[in-house]
Order: sequence, then C-alpha cells, then structure tokens
Amino acid sequence: MKAGHGYGLTIYFKEVNAMSEETKQQQEEQVKEDHEEVVEEVFAEELQDAEQETDEVAQLQAQLDESENRYLRLRADFDNFRRRINTENEAKEKYRSQSLITELLPALDNFERALNIEADNDQTKTLLQGMEMVHRSLIDALKKEGVEPIDAVGQEFDPHLHQAVMQTEDDQYGSNIVVEEFQKGYKLKDRVIRPSMVKVNQ
Repeated sequence: MKAGHGYGLTIYFKEVNAMSEETKQQQEEQVKEDHEEVVEEVFAEELQDAEQETDEVAQLQAQLDESENRYLRLRADFDNFRRRINTENEAKEKYRSQSLITELLPALDNFERALNIEADNDQTKTLLQGMEMVHRSLIDALKKEGVEPIDAVGQEFDPHLHQAVMQTEDDQYGSNIVVEEFQKGYKLKDRVIRPSMVKVNQ
C-alpha cells in the first residue's frame, strides 16, 4: 500500500469516528429530549389527575357541608317544634279548666244577684243563707283552680282588665278611675278570662 493511501484511510477513519461521536451525541441528546418529554407528559397527567381529585374532594366537601347545614336546620326546626308542643301542652294543662269556668261564671253572677236581695221574712233569710253557703263553696272551688276576681272599683282603668261601657264625671274619684262595676271580671292564673264591665270617671 502506498503511503498516500494509508494517510487517506487514516483520515477516513478519523472522519468516521468523528461522525460516530457526533451521531452518538445527537442520539444521546435525542434520548434526553425524549426522556424529558415523557417526564413532562407523565407529570402533566399526574397533575391533571391531582387537580381532578382535588375538584372531587372539593365537591364532596361541599356536599358534606350542605348535608350538615341541612341537618342543623332540621334539628333546629325539630327543637323549635318540640318546644312549641311542650309550651302548648303546658298551656293546656295550666288552663285546662277555662272552658268549664267560663260556663260557670253566669251561674256565679246569678248567685251574687240573688244574694243582694233583701230578706223580708225568716223563710227568705234561711234560703239566702243556704245560697250563700253554696256560693262560698263554689268560690272556694274556683280559687283552688286558680280563679281570682279582678279588682275594679277605685282602681285605675286598665284596658287589659276592664271593659268600659260608660263614662261619668264624679269629683269623688280621680281621672280614669273605675267608679262602678256592672259585671265582675275574673282571671284564671295569669290569663283574663272575662274583663270587668265598668263605669269610668273622665
């Protein structure tokens, strides 16, 4: 082999090796780029999955909060309902005899009118004494149930307790003072079951 040929082959192999190194480097860079792309794609997918999971968790949390709020509202409504029922039952128990007492008041009025009759003989006096005993027993029974007569004459007019049916001018009484009672009023515990019918001074 000639010297020129040997020198040419050497240069050729150097060029081939140089090309191989360049190709290898290019391949390595390509592999690196491909690897980075894969990593980015995987990271993007994982990020997307994480965002979806976060959205799902947020939705579940919102549903849980809504359910809890609905439960609290229902619980509050139930508590209010239970308190209202208890209050109504207490009122029914407290004023259970109101209807009967209201029916008895006219009879009580008639007793009091009869007792105001002047007795002109012994027979009438005896009859009135018997009626007075019955009247006293009836009053005692009503007191045990919590019934009390409403004070009227000499008291300041109170629209919650008195019903004014007449007005007058009387110097013996102050202004807005009840001067006469036409029909006695009654309270059952703290409830007015019948106001007093009265005459009021102007």
